Amino acid sequence: MSYLFFKDINQEKFDEFVKHHEYCNLLQSYNWAKVKNNWDHMYTGVYKDNVLVATGLVLIKRLPLSFCMYYLPRGPIMDYKDKELVQYYFDQLKKLAKKDHCIFIKFDPAIHVNDYDSKSYNINRYKETELYLDTFKSCNAIHHGYTTSIADTVQPRFQSNVYSYENIDETLPKHTKHLIKDADRRNVQIIHGQGELLDEFSRLVELTESRKGVALRDKGYFKTLLENYPEGGVIFLATCNVYKLNEDAKIKKGKLEKEIAQTCGNAKKKLHRLEDQLRNVDKDIKEFKEIFSEFGQENKDIAIAGILSIQYGNTCEMLYAGMDERFKKFMPQYKEYVENFKWAFEKGCSWSNMGGVEGTLDDRLTKFKDNFNPTINEFIGEFDIPIYPFMYRLTQKAYKILKSKHM
Repeated sequence: MSYLFFKDINQEKFDEFVKHHEYCNLLQSYNWAKVKNNWDHMYTGVYKDNVLVATGLVLIKRLPLSFCMYYLPRGPIMDYKDKELVQYYFDQLKKLAKKDHCIFIKFDPAIHVNDYDSKSYNINRYKETELYLDTFKSCNAIHHGYTTSIADTVQPRFQSNVYSYENIDETLPKHTKHLIKDADRRNVQIIHGQGELLDEFSRLVELTESRKGVALRDKGYFKTLLENYPEGGVIFLATCNVYKLNEDAKIKKGKLEKEIAQTCGNAKKKLHRLEDQLRNVDKDIKEFKEIFSEFGQENKDIAIAGILSIQYGNTCEMLYAGMDERFKKFMPQYKEYVENFKWAFEKGCSWSNMGGVEGTLDDRLTKFKDNFNPTINEFIGEFDIPIYPFMYRLTQKAYKILKSKHM
């Protein structure tokens, strides 16, 4: 039995291994390095008796004074129960890091320590967790602990994930089904595509950034994602025709006014009901008028919400989403999320990840994502392997600043 370490595994072998591994993850795919083009990278791997048994996409951030840091997002990919393999891989990576003046190696493997629904928070972690911690400790790795805040780690330690169903429509909560019917009543339609939808999707993300006061990504970044995953990249847009809705509302208004005029004054209950309906229609018409002032009063579809997702191997990552808040009561995101799930499962995905949530499971994101019966995946967390311990301690504050700038 013999191991051989390489730092330049070719794309075909690298992706073939990652895609078929139980820890398959988009962030360890070959082309993720091309997305993160402001980092250098290595495609590392280990062969055991001429068989590839481990891979690791290593992103390299160059730092002042010729130093750097290594980062393996959701990696490396290997059998973590094989202590000998894990130790060999990191021993070899540390040798490269030393030569490269790497201050520390950061990694956050896709090991689940818990899976549960968000209404049944489970504090009893898997028995195997200690085995993994002991193995990484033998590699001189420092565990950052079971953090709960998204801000504590580069990748979220808790994610909300929808696993494949044969018929997802039947498994949705009643509340979600009702919201999707609301979207249908407003004639919300879902389309999907790639580059041709970039402009509208980017506009929706910008609206979300402005509303939430956060910086997400720009059109150039979304374009890079789609170009590097031409088979797995997709944009879903929820659209509606406000012109048609306005015309329908005006017809309904005329009918209500006529019915009110024909209703006897002593039929107070009926009159109140009709007048309530008329007020709601008038409110809709006023909102439509405001929308026309920006988009023009044309008979055309308007994009009101969007999602950008990447399918890789048997996984789907729903990476970015945006919505025009003026159309919030159209409930577009509920319908488009379900269509995204269906698309992913039809392509053979085992799950579709809606992204990170706070570990307290009481934030707005968690509550929104609970509408789709997700499973909460709790990961083991982040590890650091200091290569230059003194420099490592000095740079931890600077690292936190770097992390805040879109690692």
